[in-house]
Amino acid sequence: MTRVAVVGGGWAGMAAAVELAERGVPVTVFEAARQLGGRARGVAVNGLVLDNGPHLLLGAYRETLRLLEKVRPGPLPLLRLPLHLEIPGAFRLHLPSLPAPLHLAVGLLTARGVNWKERLAAARFMESLKRLRFRLEQDTTVDALLRLHGQHGAPSRHLWEPLCLAALNTPPAKASAQVFLNVLRDSLAGSRDACDMLLPETDFTALFPAPAADYVRRRGGEVRLSCPVRAISKEGSGYALTTDGGSEIFSHVVCAVPPQRLPALLAGLPELAGTAKTAAGFRHQPIYNVYLQYPPGTRLSQPLLGMAGGLGQWVFDRGWTHGQDGLMAVTLSGEGAHEKLGQDELAATVARELAPLIGSATPLWHRVVADKRATFACTPAISRPKGETALPGLVLAGDYVEGDYPATLEGAVRSGVAAARRL
Repeated sequence: MTRVAVVGGGWAGMAAAVELAERGVPVTVFEAARQLGGRARGVAVNGLVLDNGPHLLLGAYRETLRLLEKVRPGPLPLLRLPLHLEIPGAFRLHLPSLPAPLHLAVGLLTARGVNWKERLAAARFMESLKRLRFRLEQDTTVDALLRLHGQHGAPSRHLWEPLCLAALNTPPAKASAQVFLNVLRDSLAGSRDACDMLLPETDFTALFPAPAADYVRRRGGEVRLSCPVRAISKEGSGYALTTDGGSEIFSHVVCAVPPQRLPALLAGLPELAGTAKTAAGFRHQPIYNVYLQYPPGTRLSQPLLGMAGGLGQWVFDRGWTHGQDGLMAVTLSGEGAHEKLGQDELAATVARELAPLIGSATPLWHRVVADKRATFACTPAISRPKGETALPGLVLAGDYVEGDYPATLEGAVRSGVAAARRL
């Protein structure tokens, strides 16, 4: 008998479940929360469906787009735009609709807010990385990599460092240069459409996890919400999963839970003590998201703008994408001074920083969504657990599992697909 349990209904778990269901494998998904999505999910606030944090998808997210097209009929609810990174009054990078690599060369050489010397240095930096095939002999920090290649001043401050924080959710002084290069390889240095910005037009649960659950159910699978798995143990040639409702036997298991939950889940499997120890050794980085509701008609010049000189890093105008007129979402990735502020003080500070972008409007309400262990700290040469474990039929999935990518949606989806294919 083949009966597969997927423990965790985030993007990695649902990607594994879809891949298995497509092959006709009976699958049961266990999700501890009342809704699917993990760290990319919809949340209800003041009568609106928001997200626990906004995410920017890229055209390079091939596996994510493939699964979205599989589980969602019709056009995808994604606003696709050419890469446009702008910090009003300070920096602007726009990649034109030209064949690769001309789009990147022209974009860098026409960037605003940098002088000609800095533009040429940024273009040479990318050419040097291509000659290295985006591989380092020894990993180092992003800061050290930028210094080595003469990336200082405006390009570092307004381009490379914000991209590092956005992708790795780890400050450049601590972030892995090799993982950063993997991201640059597949986005800026990829095909022209690989660096397109894809802005969701619906909440993240509705974007993928919910239609993925429908896909699994239509193929005979089951998705159980509010059903945490307390323990996994060996039972004959299979595995026993203990929940609050009792114990069930499965032939195979995909563990797609956050790394901080993995040690307790695997405590009854001494063969996986090393895997549990690796997961327990992770350090984590926070993500704070500040939602500010302004009066109707308040708009940004672009759906996404960068912020500089303060706490806020990026601001999403959900009026452009979600029809939520006047609602701004400001993201603060990684550790920083914002962690020491109370929620009201943080919201007031971010509102002051937004004032030059939106005028004199005053927020009607605010909500701070803070996840203090949002992602693993993506540091140089970090040890990440392998997807294939020492026990046959039990595999791991999650954005922290060994792979090229940091803790991104694409990293989570790729790991889920890989876990399903291993089984």
